Amino acid sequence: MKDNQYMMDNYKIIGNKFKEENRLEKALHFYDKAYRCKGGHEDIELLLDMGLLYDELGEYDAAKEKYQEVLDINPEEARGYYSLAIAYDNEKNYMMAIKYYKKAIELDPYYDRAYFFLANAYDELGQKKTAIQYYKKVIELESEDFWTYVNLGSVYEEINENESALEMMKRGLEIDPENFKALFNMGVIMKKLGNIDEAENYYIISIQQNPHFPYSYFNLAIIYKEQGQYEKGIHVLNEAIHYNKDVAVLYYNRACLYALMDMSEKALKDLISATEKDPELVEYMREDEELSSLRQLEAYQLVFEQ
Repeated sequence: MKDNQYMMDNYKIIGNKFKEENRLEKALHFYDKAYRCKGGHEDIELLLDMGLLYDELGEYDAAKEKYQEVLDINPEEARGYYSLAIAYDNEKNYMMAIKYYKKAIELDPYYDRAYFFLANAYDELGQKKTAIQYYKKVIELESEDFWTYVNLGSVYEEINENESALEMMKRGLEIDPENFKALFNMGVIMKKLGNIDEAENYYIISIQQNPHFPYSYFNLAIIYKEQGQYEKGIHVLNEAIHYNKDVAVLYYNRACLYALMDMSEKALKDLISATEKDPELVEYMREDEELSSLRQLEAYQLVFEQ
């Protein structure tokens, strides 16, 4: 018995080491060896670890099997229901995820992660008011939860409660003042509130924090386009494309700016690049008034009207 326990513990230690190194399949191999030892089928922590690895590997059915084994051992184990909910969430089966998040909360009313992802599931379903309710519950339980403030701010912004959105995003930035996504969201909110200079500043700082996030450049270039500062917008998009070479909308919007500046050859070149990267842009392009000057060009007709 002692030898069996030693072997199981040893396999788990090796599995943990591979997990720390992000070698998930190797970790799972050794967890499975531990699982096959006597007592492995009843080890809740091992079953949860195995389920999590299956989840991360995208093997959601296998993950759910392990979490169900946990619940077969202990039907009152809130983590089993929470983990099951996460697996359904990853499959975008939000209704089933909601069912199991709620079961986890029923067993553990202080399970802040269950409230957090429950809120997110309702958000994904478009039930914004319910999402807000559960994000607020997370804040009651954990007042320094950065992502709750950011997500809650985003939900408020989506339903045009922009002052509330601003308050939540500011709270988030008090916790992490350098997070590029929160800085980007502040830019969105400031623009909606008409504070264009502040919006511009937040987008610039967001870019400084993460030059590989294309939408900060995109929104900043839109501000410059709306102000008639086309060259400034092109400069921003040049930098954006340098760091994000495969993002079609960056080329598309630079094409629009070139077209507005009567630089047809450059505009057409960018338009071709954009539609090659995302063919769905072709239909949108045909209705875009900013590109109307290109439609009489022979080269445009050869490429897009055949």
